[in-house]
Amino acid sequence: MSKSRMSQQALAAALSTVLLAFAAPTAFAQEEGGNARSEGEDRSERRRVDRSSRSSERNERRSTRAAPVVEARFPSATRQEPGVAASQSLIKQLNALSEASNQNDAAKGLPIADEILANERANAYDKSMAALLGAQLLLNEDNERAKTYLQQAIDTGGLDNNNHFQSMLMLAQLQAQEQQYDEALASLDRYLAESGSNDPKDQALKGNMLYRLERYPEAIATLKPLVESGGDVDPQWTQLLMGAYAESGNTAEATRLAEQVAQATPDDKRSQINLAVSYLQTDQNDKAIEVFERLRAAGQLTEESEYRNLYALYLNSDNKEREAIAVINEGLQKNILKEDYRTMAALGQAHYFSEQIEPAIAAWRKAAPLAENGETYLNLARVLHQEGRTSEAQEAARQAIAKGLKSNTDAERIISGR
Repeated sequence: MSKSRMSQQALAAALSTVLLAFAAPTAFAQEEGGNARSEGEDRSERRRVDRSSRSSERNERRSTRAAPVVEARFPSATRQEPGVAASQSLIKQLNALSEASNQNDAAKGLPIADEILANERANAYDKSMAALLGAQLLLNEDNERAKTYLQQAIDTGGLDNNNHFQSMLMLAQLQAQEQQYDEALASLDRYLAESGSNDPKDQALKGNMLYRLERYPEAIATLKPLVESGGDVDPQWTQLLMGAYAESGNTAEATRLAEQVAQATPDDKRSQINLAVSYLQTDQNDKAIEVFERLRAAGQLTEESEYRNLYALYLNSDNKEREAIAVINEGLQKNILKEDYRTMAALGQAHYFSEQIEPAIAAWRKAAPLAENGETYLNLARVLHQEGRTSEAQEAARQAIAKGLKSNTDAERIISGR
């Protein structure tokens, strides 16, 4: 009975796609029409005020009406600000739509957005802002419609640069969230080219898209400068770069990064698991066992897969069957491992190769009925036959044939008493 070899596991690496928060304007400035005087009153007033007074008053009104200065988030953008403001006739609707958006009231806001978009008198700003606010109302509720609104906001081109490029980035993020990675990368590349953004988070998102598209060398080229920048590096960027190295076959570099991260974050379980997996991929099983055992001693092995990995490592090491038994029994006692086929078959194997025949028989008796075919029953029959327990061996052999074997030769030999 030969030991089975454990299959390698892919390095877990993911970069969450998080939608950026977007603060929509809550009100649209109106002209001073509400305080307009009659033409006669205005002429009379002007006669009583000298030129210097009129000039001072005008300057004061301009200062009062001046919009607050908004910081340009994209100073390197190639796009010129469109300089379009809200239409006077649509300010009331835009304010109502903005209020509905702030209250996340799609039932109220979406009809208003659609009215503005269908209005022939609406200018580019009106329509772009209506589409953007409509998209916000649909985020994570109906992302397909949200993407349609965002595309309309972008194509209409009436938004200021801050909101225009924010819409482009939001569209790329939504496409990524919907696993439309080709479209997401195209949208993101356009955003990066036109906005001139040098935000590391945007580059990390591009690296993520390249990774998802299995363009690993490009993902490495994008992510490596971020990870090696020496600045505030998100651990997820490093994990993603590790994954790109591993998938491209550069497991040595993936392991180097995993060791670096694990050393910097000794209390982070995910970093330690990634390190153990990296060691597995480079056939450094002893080092992988050390990592898993540190976690086990600290009570941090809490997942079924973690116990399975550790006992499989022991079973694939020389003379480590008793260690495998200890791990399996602990997992069973903690109800992390179940008495399913995989666990009980492995326990039987560990007992058999450590020459503990009776516990091996007991484990295989539990495993055999759960197996997909009769091979485990046949192994049980062979062991019972070797132990001189003929009737038990014959019964196990008959059950093996009933459950299905590649060949019935050995089972029939045991049944015949040979």
